Amino acid sequence: MQTLTMTQSLLIALWTAAVMSRWLGGGATLTLRFSPLMTGLICGIVMGDVVEAMKITAALQLIYMGVFSPGGTMPQEPAIAAAIAVPVALLGNMKPEAAIAVAVPVGLLGSYLYQFRFFLNTFTGRMIDKAVENLDHKAIGRSVIWIPTITSFVLFVPLVFVALYWGAPVVADFIKGLEGTVFIHILEVLGGGLAAIGIATTIYVIGRKDLLVFFFLAYFLSVIFKPLEVTMVTYAVLGAIFAGIYVLLKQAPTVASASANTLNDDDDDDF
Repeated sequence: MQTLTMTQSLLIALWTAAVMSRWLGGGATLTLRFSPLMTGLICGIVMGDVVEAMKITAALQLIYMGVFSPGGTMPQEPAIAAAIAVPVALLGNMKPEAAIAVAVPVGLLGSYLYQFRFFLNTFTGRMIDKAVENLDHKAIGRSVIWIPTITSFVLFVPLVFVALYWGAPVVADFIKGLEGTVFIHILEVLGGGLAAIGIATTIYVIGRKDLLVFFFLAYFLSVIFKPLEVTMVTYAVLGAIFAGIYVLLKQAPTVASASANTLNDDDDDDF
């Protein structure tokens, strides 16, 4: 049975705690929390297989594209999901679709863990109030920044470490033993469906009917160009070109109207 070393498990656990505590860059860390991509990259670096880790993480990203945080709460925790699902998938040689089915319940449990962190932070409320009343800047810093950060590390590091060091190899070995069975096929089908739901949610949240044509254009271009093995850089250049054309066409009526008004003003001056 393939296993994670204590060092590997600890490094991933420390990274997860740093993300969940917002220790890395303060509010900017929310981007790392809301997306599994960077956590998947760290898992790949630690486990020595960045390529496969990013393939798995790219599939995870699809289901979390439409996840947003109203009031700071989330139905799933993408960073925790990636921290567990990516190592499990790498150890078990799982397809990305099957890894999605593993990530969803882990992400759900992670959301409950994050809410428990909020509960623990309430115990510093009186300390914060007293520090503000006394205008004690050092005490404010301790109660608002350092104590919640340390609490987050104490909460997340042991749990994620245990889940990775003892849990991930067991789950990976169990799933690997079911390779080729109906159970794995069900996981892959569910994973593919969840990815589709994530994309659909994104379209619903940020989609505009007048811009959906570009979404379908991008999709069918990817299908048409797939045999050519077109890289993401080429797609990015094409996207920039289409965006530039759209902006120019949208500005054209405004420019034409401004030119017409100028001509009318000139005619009025002639009289």
